[in-house]
Amino acid sequence: MSFWTNKRVIVTGGAGFLGRVVVAQLKAKGCRHITIPRSAQCDLRKTSAIRKLYAQAKPDVIIHLAAVVGGIGANRENPGKFFYDNLIMGVELMEQARQMGIPKFAAIGTICAYPKFCPVPFKEDNIWNGYPEETNAPYGLAKKMLLVQSQAYRQQYDFNSIYLLPVNLYGPGDNFSLTSSHVIPALIRKCVEAKARGDKQIVVWGTGKATREFLYVDDAARGIILAAEKYNSSEPVNLGAGFEISIKKLVELIVRLTKFKGEIVWDKTKPDGQPRRCLNTARAYKEFGFKAKMPFETGLKRTIAWYEQNTSA
Repeated sequence: MSFWTNKRVIVTGGAGFLGRVVVAQLKAKGCRHITIPRSAQCDLRKTSAIRKLYAQAKPDVIIHLAAVVGGIGANRENPGKFFYDNLIMGVELMEQARQMGIPKFAAIGTICAYPKFCPVPFKEDNIWNGYPEETNAPYGLAKKMLLVQSQAYRQQYDFNSIYLLPVNLYGPGDNFSLTSSHVIPALIRKCVEAKARGDKQIVVWGTGKATREFLYVDDAARGIILAAEKYNSSEPVNLGAGFEISIKKLVELIVRLTKFKGEIVWDKTKPDGQPRRCLNTARAYKEFGFKAKMPFETGLKRTIAWYEQNTSA
């Protein structure tokens, strides 16, 4: 019998990009009692709504994925909202879980919590050695407070919570909005639309020198579920694929895979964001046996195919 067979689980953000995959994988493991709160009916910033949710669902495990999130542009336009909504939501969810004696809380943090200038690959022990990259610092710091809360609550109340740090995600079902999406879906959409219009060029933010690491959504979901099942410590854990690619090479790869034949124009007046991002993933493998499986180019092809199929429908 699976660990999850008789567990009652709340997945906040369970209808989102990552959440849908987490829920599908939980169901595949035999989990029959999954509650997915929807923001229209349950405002996770409100104590009363959270207490009502917990009382009705009676969860054994909470997987907190919900976040107000976006790319560099969205972060620059909404720093106050991104800080408040993410902070209050996470803090209240964990506090009420502690008060109501819920056995396990898995908090999903963000790579944006790391310092702007951090030795590469990022190790969990370096998370406090500097201020985050300015464009997403309010979001990164709000989510980082869940690590402080997790460690404080374990120390004082023996509350079993964990804190995971996934790197940038991508995959089928991602957010492809040009105003709020992250770099991979934004580039895919730009290339596909430019190709359809017969444009001679696409404009890309920054210099292309920054580097990023990307984790396929199915791998991320598998890592989160493994940690929720097997990991019981408040030391933060990276979830990544263990590779680094420059934005320039990423753009060239997406241009090739989408078969866009035009020119790439770099708008150097726009920010690059954090200079480098690449995670040390040894702790996840040691603690709960997680290692990413999806080859990057294969994952990109699947993501592009999904977008093309779902925009032409």
